[in-house]
Amino acid sequence: MFALVDCNNFYASCERVFRPDLIGKPVAVLSNNDGCVIARSNEAKAVGVPMGAPAFEHEELFKKHNVHVFSANFALYGDMSQRVMNILSEYTPEIEIYSIDEAFLKLQGFEKFNLKSYGQEMQRKVVKWTGISVSVGIAPTKSLAKVANRIAKKFPNKTNSVYLIDSEEKRIKALKWLKIEDVWGIGRQHAKRLKAINVNTAFDFTQLNDSWVKKNLSIVGLRLKHDLQGIPTLDLEILQPKKNIATTRSFEKNYTGLEQLNERVTTFAVSCAEKLRKQKSCCNSIMVFIHTNGHRHDLPQYSRNIVVKLPFPTNSSIELAKFANQALGKIFRKGFHYKKAGVIVMDFSPENQKQLKIFENNNAKHVPLMQAIDKINASFGQQKIKLASQDLRKVWKMKQEKLSPRYTTNLNEIITIHV
Repeated sequence: MFALVDCNNFYASCERVFRPDLIGKPVAVLSNNDGCVIARSNEAKAVGVPMGAPAFEHEELFKKHNVHVFSANFALYGDMSQRVMNILSEYTPEIEIYSIDEAFLKLQGFEKFNLKSYGQEMQRKVVKWTGISVSVGIAPTKSLAKVANRIAKKFPNKTNSVYLIDSEEKRIKALKWLKIEDVWGIGRQHAKRLKAINVNTAFDFTQLNDSWVKKNLSIVGLRLKHDLQGIPTLDLEILQPKKNIATTRSFEKNYTGLEQLNERVTTFAVSCAEKLRKQKSCCNSIMVFIHTNGHRHDLPQYSRNIVVKLPFPTNSSIELAKFANQALGKIFRKGFHYKKAGVIVMDFSPENQKQLKIFENNNAKHVPLMQAIDKINASFGQQKIKLASQDLRKVWKMKQEKLSPRYTTNLNEIITIHV
């Protein structure tokens, strides 16, 4: 059996944990730089706040319905997510953290347990210990657990936010209820194609011929079909290292000079190097790109990127910053107003399996230096130690005019209790 535990309206719920006065009121959370709506409470959905809505276009709607709007507080959300996942890991040794707000739990060997009660215990403990409400779906396969979770979330009063599919009758009833476009793994284009042949529900999908599904939806679609039929096909996935890492930013103003861009590109390369070291990888290639503001039609436009093959695999901030700036120098052109730049590292190899070259300076001496820098920055805060080519006073900040305090990760912003 599998359980899918999903936090309800996670970002909005995190804001409400420390602002109980917001319970029952519409809450919306915005994306980076306060751009678009990326999370809504049920109350915000009810008053018509659309997902992905540009914030500046919906200010009147926010005011009319007294929607409480927040900038994305990723430090808070990440910490609250970790707390939820730590609690869930107490219920089974086999857990797959699927996203920041949901996880699959494999309940192998739990045959003698009352799984409905077990799910309710999980749900109560997460709410009690974190204040985050969750829905729990339990079923014989991962995709059916997704279906069960959707039912638990859709009918919280009837299910107490926990739904168990433990019989063929329940499986068929659930699949006949679920629309094909809401099936996990069925994208918009596949749903459109399936509806064209009168496949409108998940149950209709399970009645299709295997050869047709494999031909039109590939082996992935066939596995999904079998999983929905109650045949365990999809197992927990082991977290794989990333295959590329990017750090990109829009600037707070247009940059025209190479020195300004050099400083930003250096900072982006250092960020990529830190992420590489965290997953114990080195990169063999690096891409740098720059472009102007496409919305400024009154200014000349320019966009360019370049990929550089490195002479040796590295995750040294010093080396990556050097190669990134060399690449930038090749694509930079004077006379343009640059609005965005980025660094992407690619072609990874394990940190402990470097292919060294006899005539290249592989900079093994950087390893203990990078370890020391990472340790200090982890202890005293990010960017406490920087390269000399970085602006020591500059810390990139998003536009976050509606940011709530980082209650759980910053001692200076801890919740204040008035007694």
